[in-house]
Amino acid sequence: MNNRKISLFIAIFLSLIIIIFNFLYIPSNILSWDVFGYYLYLPCFFIYNDLGLNDISVIHNIVEQYNSSATFYQAIQLPSGDWVMRYQMGMAILYSPAFFIGHLVTLTGGYTADGFSSPYQYSVFIENIIVTIIGIFIMRKLLLKFFNEKVTAVVLIILVIGTNFFYHNAFYGANAMNHNYLFTLYALLIWITIKWHETYKYKYIIFLGMVIGIIILSRPPEIICVLIPILWGIKNKASFIEKLELIKQKKYQIITCALIILFIGFLQLFYYKLYTGKFIFYSYGGNAGEGFEFLNPYIFSFTFSFRKGWLLYTPILIFSIIGFYFMYKRNKSIFFSLFLFFIINLYIVSSWSTWWGGETFSQKNVIQSYAILAFPLGYFITYLNERKKYIKAIFYIIFCLLIILNLFQTWQILHGVLHPSRMTRAYYFAIFGKTSATVEDKKLLIVERSYTYDEKFKNPEDYNKRIFDFISFEDNNNNNPHYSDSIAHSDSYSMVLDGNFCFSTGVAAKYKDITDKDHAWIRASIYIYPVVDIKENPSTLVVTFQHKGANYKYRTVNTEDLNLKLNEWNKISMDYMTPFPRSKNDNLNVYLWHRGKNKIYIDDLKVEVFERKF
Repeated sequence: MNNRKISLFIAIFLSLIIIIFNFLYIPSNILSWDVFGYYLYLPCFFIYNDLGLNDISVIHNIVEQYNSSATFYQAIQLPSGDWVMRYQMGMAILYSPAFFIGHLVTLTGGYTADGFSSPYQYSVFIENIIVTIIGIFIMRKLLLKFFNEKVTAVVLIILVIGTNFFYHNAFYGANAMNHNYLFTLYALLIWITIKWHETYKYKYIIFLGMVIGIIILSRPPEIICVLIPILWGIKNKASFIEKLELIKQKKYQIITCALIILFIGFLQLFYYKLYTGKFIFYSYGGNAGEGFEFLNPYIFSFTFSFRKGWLLYTPILIFSIIGFYFMYKRNKSIFFSLFLFFIINLYIVSSWSTWWGGETFSQKNVIQSYAILAFPLGYFITYLNERKKYIKAIFYIIFCLLIILNLFQTWQILHGVLHPSRMTRAYYFAIFGKTSATVEDKKLLIVERSYTYDEKFKNPEDYNKRIFDFISFEDNNNNNPHYSDSIAHSDSYSMVLDGNFCFSTGVAAKYKDITDKDHAWIRASIYIYPVVDIKENPSTLVVTFQHKGANYKYRTVNTEDLNLKLNEWNKISMDYMTPFPRSKNDNLNVYLWHRGKNKIYIDDLKVEVFERKF
């Protein structure tokens, strides 16, 4: 084959693979889960004229009809009762061509114009494939500016089918996630950066501002993308001074670029101001279990853990990281720009408290940075191609084996052998190379969690039990009026709650004091003696975890939902699985909240801990 065409052939071949597998694994509903949240701006604004979600029943009906999500987590409800979208609107803007085409088809073809019927679904599906292919071809053009045809072809093969890029862009509409779009946008960002530095034409600075703006609007932590054009070309002190002079000379272009970025960002700020009364609003604030831990990042877990370690499940990119050394040696003018971005980006994505990133293969949050990692990988391969034949042969065999491993593990995750979020070291080695997993194998997985209120402790026989704390309410110092010696379940005293004194003494403990494992089951129980109809005088047993005073995973049992007997002691209990802790210092709290106005007697609050035997 003509070497001048090999990278083009590879780009076409890889694109065909992406197309074929997308159509072999067409999603039943591409507008679901996170994508549902990204997309929701469009139908709410253009069809329902209700961007503020005033009529939330419309959304609930859509979720029920299309099975878009198990729960409506894609928006959060404010204390005022109003709703605000959880995700920023950047992806909605990127989906908009597909939305408008789908809407046109519904209006002319007799389909339901609700924003979610099949024309909308297929329009978004096809747009996603197009975006992926565009990204591959832009990447090829970029690589050819620095490497020859053979190196470019090898880099493309490794990135597309040797990493989790393949899984996230070829199966079940996963390419609708923002990481696919951001990969293409980053490739475009680098291309425009190069063109501007070559020509200093105004059109490129305008395009640069638009691309940076939409990247940040799609995912705010991507604001670090500005480092790429800012640091581009800086390799030493002299080039740094030259860059400062260039910025001064082109200050009006730089100001134009900044204004475009600010204008695009203001779209989100205006939305927040309109519906929350604030320009700055943290849309993840409704869940205390999620947030950035910049002082305690999960870098090792994110990168190497068996649960979801990026380089454990995408090991071929180790050569890309090694390649930064060769990039530094051969092309310092782009090294600092790309390396600093990579380091800061890895730090940011590793700092997110739920670092494992949901039901995915390897780490999806670094896929966009593959547009950056392509360059050090290219320099590593260039260096390799200059070595002796036997060294090249060894490394190319390793490349092939790692690509095969990636494709096989992609098959495993598609067929339920490799789990997308519950992997452990023991399970990884138990199913390594296997096409199926036994029941015994699956016991080695991280425990399955329920994110609804109906979690049930089904296998206590697999756990060791111990009493963690017991409060008998016998501490009646100074004749406390909230203790009674007339009615008690055990010993001499019980606690009395009423409308003025509504919270019981409770159990409080840090996660690290409860267990050193990834989870434990908590069984909380208390005895209640009602003297008034419980429906008119209700109480609630509460078990929750708190991070810095804010509740997450808050679970309750309400007495009015139980068949309790008057003037008798009734035992109520609840099983509760600990959340994956954001911090080992997060607090467990167990207590009774009396919501009625009349007296109720309580006694013997007990907390038992169940820890897994294996």
